[in-house]
Amino acid sequence: MNKKVILQELGRKDYKETWDYQESLFQSIVDVKLRNKNEGMNLDTPNYFLYVEHPHVYTLGKSGDLQNLLLNEAQLEAKGATFYKINRGGDITYHGPGQIVGYPILDLENFFTDIHKYLRLLEETIILTLGDYGLKGERSEGETGVWLCVGTPFARKICAFGVRASRWVTMHGFALNVNADLGYFDNIVPCGIRGKGVTSLNVELGVPEIDMDEVKSRILTHFSALFSAELLQNSGPPQNPKPIDRAEA
Repeated sequence: MNKKVILQELGRKDYKETWDYQESLFQSIVDVKLRNKNEGMNLDTPNYFLYVEHPHVYTLGKSGDLQNLLLNEAQLEAKGATFYKINRGGDITYHGPGQIVGYPILDLENFFTDIHKYLRLLEETIILTLGDYGLKGERSEGETGVWLCVGTPFARKICAFGVRASRWVTMHGFALNVNADLGYFDNIVPCGIRGKGVTSLNVELGVPEIDMDEVKSRILTHFSALFSAELLQNSGPPQNPKPIDRAEA
């Protein structure tokens, strides 16, 4: 089992362009698995973890309700935002500047074949990261994501999740609000959940801005520990990736 995970920092990148790139990596893993099965080969399947920040965009999961988007096409354009209906689970969400978006593209057969465990460990990665900042992140029964103040009138989501898995290969992932413009969430019913708020790490800590690189580093530390993964740094299509010093993460 290959537990090496190639980390790629994509910077700020168009949603559709990133989606296409995810699909290409996803398919490359599936192709190796099919060769192993059909040709009796024993090739290692690669794993990837993409970090990206998107321009303003709303995405709707395959089972989502379009009525949860509260803008028409002209209003979207006026907001400088785009909209895509995509093939992940979950309802509608927003991505934009000031948000850390992580897309693990993993062959779960390298780790464990349990999609529920996968989701719980992704959630735990964010919960532990929030704990590093003195915040108590929690799961909310029947609702996706990581929340604060669950079970109170002040419950608010800080991280959204939506994944796709096929042949035990994952794509899509999580979006953690760090320095996000929360006004953009007013244009949707976030994740189809009415009557609950959305928040951002900088708002919770009462500061203008949080160091995004520091938060990314903390996420990687917890992710690699929970998944027993070895992270390899690579800024583009994987060529000779180098191990990440755990001290850096």
